[in-house]
Amino acid sequence: MITVAHKPERGPLEWPLIVAVLGLMVMGFIFIASATLAKDYAAALPWHRQDHFKQLIWYAGGAALAAIACLTSYRRIARWAVIGYWLCVLLLVAVLIPGIGSTQGWGAMRWIDLGPFQFQPSELAKLAFILTLANFLSRPEPELRDWRPFVQAIGLAVLPFVLILKEPDLGSALVFLPVGLVMMFVAGVPWRRLVFFVGAVGLVVVALLVDILFAPPSWQIKLEPYQRKRLLVYFGVDFAGPNATDAERQRAQREYRDASHNVQQALISVGSGGLTGKGWRQGTQNALGYLPRAVAHNDFIFSVIAEESGFVGSLTVIALYTVVLFSGLRIASQARDRLGRLLAIGIVALLFCHVFVNIGMNIRLMPVTGIPLPLLSYGGTSVLCSLVAMGLLLNVQLYRQS
Repeated sequence: MITVAHKPERGPLEWPLIVAVLGLMVMGFIFIASATLAKDYAAALPWHRQDHFKQLIWYAGGAALAAIACLTSYRRIARWAVIGYWLCVLLLVAVLIPGIGSTQGWGAMRWIDLGPFQFQPSELAKLAFILTLANFLSRPEPELRDWRPFVQAIGLAVLPFVLILKEPDLGSALVFLPVGLVMMFVAGVPWRRLVFFVGAVGLVVVALLVDILFAPPSWQIKLEPYQRKRLLVYFGVDFAGPNATDAERQRAQREYRDASHNVQQALISVGSGGLTGKGWRQGTQNALGYLPRAVAHNDFIFSVIAEESGFVGSLTVIALYTVVLFSGLRIASQARDRLGRLLAIGIVALLFCHVFVNIGMNIRLMPVTGIPLPLLSYGGTSVLCSLVAMGLLLNVQLYRQS
């Protein structure tokens, strides 16, 4: 009897996802151009050195990588995931070494200088972590009831978390924990263990906040000065101590104004856009430099969009992300194996964390952190990794296993 070798069943492409991603890329290009052309020196640069043109190159390179990620079976990719994970760990260690790691603003060592561009290992580590954890958790569900796989899964998240925290990059470090917990919950790890871990982390966070906000300076846990100031601004705590002199109080008020400047200007930008905005390149907060030009095209790109395209533009951004998220959930629900389902859920959780935190800090629902808005914020590594993640989502849809 002749048997035919089994081939993976190819499902249809998720066109709403593709259209939404293209829409985000178009908006990113348009508003990065608006944010960067407001700089005095930018207008004098040749077109091929403009930041929005560089972003277009990143989009093209990311699309090519997404196509490769889409057309190579995710099962084959997952087999190499653990190697990619440990390579990312080595890169995260290397970036902390003076002479290898490169600094940009606040003295944080988050980049490796490759000459023509700088590479941020933490962005790649997020994808490697999701692939590795999905492959690890795709084992039979009864095995996950043991304590050992649970501890190992937590360890996979904690290792890059600690290394990225040392850079320091609190925003990027924190996403590893919720993404890992969501993936473990979907995989079938007993919920009591997850609740125990969440409770333990919650107690640590509360203790840290109490220490930062209320403890005497000599007792406080060591944080970077800008990190402490961001938390104090978020909670509205006066920088001056209760026994401060008038001179110290005036100095503290100036420091508070400086530390809260970005978020205050971002709020003004979002609120001043009205229904339809002031028009492309007509936003006064951006054009006049009230919204700091060093961050307007990356961390605070949502504020630029809100000011220039108003509520309509802001709602369009949220709608496009909603389409991407629900498309990812649809792909996860249709995946015919645990690996594909966990991979899709991990990517959806990662995207949600980025969108929620970034937009939240633009409207002061979250503390300011240096976490990009996927496909909209300027930045090569972020764009490449975001598009590869979209390619992996389409991969799960395309290579459904029968």
